[in-house]
Amino acid sequence: MNHPVTGTRDAARTLADWLAEADRVLITAGAGLSAAAGYDYGDEDRFRELFPALHALGLRSRYLVGVPLPPELWWGYWAVHIDDIRFSPAPNPLYRRLRELVGDTDHWVMTSNVDGLFARNGFAADHVFTPQGDYGRYQCSRPCTDTTWNSRPLVDRLLAAYDPATGAVTDPGALPRCPNCGGAVEINVRIGPQFVETPYLPELNGLQDWLGATPPDARLLVLEFGAGFNTPGVIRVPGEHLTRGLPGARLVRVNPTHPEIPEDLAGRALSVPADARDLLGAVDAGNPARLRPRTFQKPEAGRAV
Repeated sequence: MNHPVTGTRDAARTLADWLAEADRVLITAGAGLSAAAGYDYGDEDRFRELFPALHALGLRSRYLVGVPLPPELWWGYWAVHIDDIRFSPAPNPLYRRLRELVGDTDHWVMTSNVDGLFARNGFAADHVFTPQGDYGRYQCSRPCTDTTWNSRPLVDRLLAAYDPATGAVTDPGALPRCPNCGGAVEINVRIGPQFVETPYLPELNGLQDWLGATPPDARLLVLEFGAGFNTPGVIRVPGEHLTRGLPGARLVRVNPTHPEIPEDLAGRALSVPADARDLLGAVDAGNPARLRPRTFQKPEAGRAV
């Protein structure tokens, strides 16, 4: 692996040049992008602010998968967490900045993040593939059906019965059950083999078609943000393979802790040991002519964004 020392300003100039030269852009993103945008799951101060009762129990971050909590605390946590992460109506400056930089260049997004921030900040929802799921949906835990449901009404119902002092949902009737079989439910994110992937197949097929139609000599730019080694097979490794397979492709890897690039991609890959906020803030959007202001698109009808 190579780890060239690249200053943020130099990296920003190279990124601007490569964006201006690109025919197509594939944005790939892991948790580090949303952390740079202000949604850091490991932020203990924010955890204490949102979940004082859970903090008093000794918990310190939002990484709670596998933590044995009773249902009233479990769903109290999910309601507050999803409302904060997934349904906040405020625009996010970092994601909007990224949308501006891509401009009118033909592009797709593939992200392991389940927070909907791309679609909520100007990226077309039908060009965003989220293989790990979406907090905006929930499913049967068995599952008894491949149908999933909008989680917004569920979150609203849970919050109406939520007691911040205890962290619990006080009305047992507000706790969710499967609308189809009456059994247990869970948020539609990939935590095991029961994950229902049906809602994401149209975007998977669309991305595969788009990549399949990319000529080998096309100037494809893969922009990878915040993808480390927690699930490298989801974002990090596929981006490397794609760049390796297309002679005209380039890869920009932006990661403050794991910016290494494969040695065989030297000259076609840029290692940036910084977070997305610092890098994108250093790019002069008014310099290359291709970096034009974007036109926001309405979210796809019928989908929770």
